[in-house]
Amino acid sequence: MPHETSLSPAAPYDALLLASFGGPDGPDDVLPFLRNVTAGKGIPDERLAEVAEHYHHFGGASPINQQNLALQAALTAELERRGVDLPVVWGNRNWTPYTKDALAAAHADGARRVLALVTSAYASYSGCRQYREDFWTALEELGAELGLAAGEQPLVLDKVRPYFNHPGFVAANVDAVTEAFGKVPEDARLVFVTHSIPDTMEEASGLVAAPYSAQHLDVAATVAAAVGERLGRTVEWDLAYCSRSGPPSQPWLEPDVNDLLTDLAGRGVRSVVLSPIGFVSDHMEVVYDLDTEALETAEALSMTAVRADSVGTREPFVRGLVDLILERAATARAVDAGQTPPEPATVGALPARYDVCRPGCCRRQAGVDSGRPAACSVDPLS
Repeated sequence: MPHETSLSPAAPYDALLLASFGGPDGPDDVLPFLRNVTAGKGIPDERLAEVAEHYHHFGGASPINQQNLALQAALTAELERRGVDLPVVWGNRNWTPYTKDALAAAHADGARRVLALVTSAYASYSGCRQYREDFWTALEELGAELGLAAGEQPLVLDKVRPYFNHPGFVAANVDAVTEAFGKVPEDARLVFVTHSIPDTMEEASGLVAAPYSAQHLDVAATVAAAVGERLGRTVEWDLAYCSRSGPPSQPWLEPDVNDLLTDLAGRGVRSVVLSPIGFVSDHMEVVYDLDTEALETAEALSMTAVRADSVGTREPFVRGLVDLILERAATARAVDAGQTPPEPATVGALPARYDVCRPGCCRRQAGVDSGRPAACSVDPLS
């Protein structure tokens, strides 16, 4: 049931939606899942079958689902530890349990204002707006199922801001990278890795604030400096990308991690730490693109390579997410009361990203409307 506003530090929120990408649970799910991911892009099943081999390499199941369950449990435990009664539901954009089903469950339990936490720390179309489009669609479908009039929403849905520069996310990465440096020679170089995106999406991500690449560079510099302080030396680092797709004629952010490793080997670098700073858990882009492909590349180059953990359910990360949830709740209460919101917690050089997205924020391409309204924004059509 909804909280008593005067008692709960999570007020005005009645539930938390942990929103993620989703992944197949077994071999029979792989191709249908990939069709969901690429819907509307005209990609033939023959090409999807090639990508499916990445999943079949691990028995046809993505590790992301179990990782989301673990994060859901960790968030619930941290909220309970602080005495915060806020149910956590889990919903995916591309596979079961879907976003609409999670929101329907929250609604059935009495929730009427829900806060969404996306398992993507950075702002871009695929990491922010595409989720908000999914939220809008889910709310409309749920409203129709409940017999609401067209345009009438069954829930108020807000979101937590992108948290790439939140102290908890950064601290968990610092811990993970420092631990990894204990497994390599002292002169190892640090290579941060994130998911590549098309150059056009990169441009659009920077229309109202720092673009996707700049967000990563800021976090990387902050993490490398903190690791260097712990190790007592300067840590040399690079940012690389993985998991590009689409036609070769379409420019994506570079360098690819395998190309960078080749370049570093040519410059005499003999050992590296790979940090999956663009990901919050060890899902397919980590266990295949890094643990399989990149480590094989390093071995072929006679390089010593160790992959640092993603933040996963590390205590600083989970604690930081709950801090963000309570910060967002305090902001909502202040806005509702016409008061000044609390100052958002950040580290690094960049300011906090928006809780409520601005017009033009994180479109797929600058100046091009996707044609889909998006929740959690000043204007759902902007």
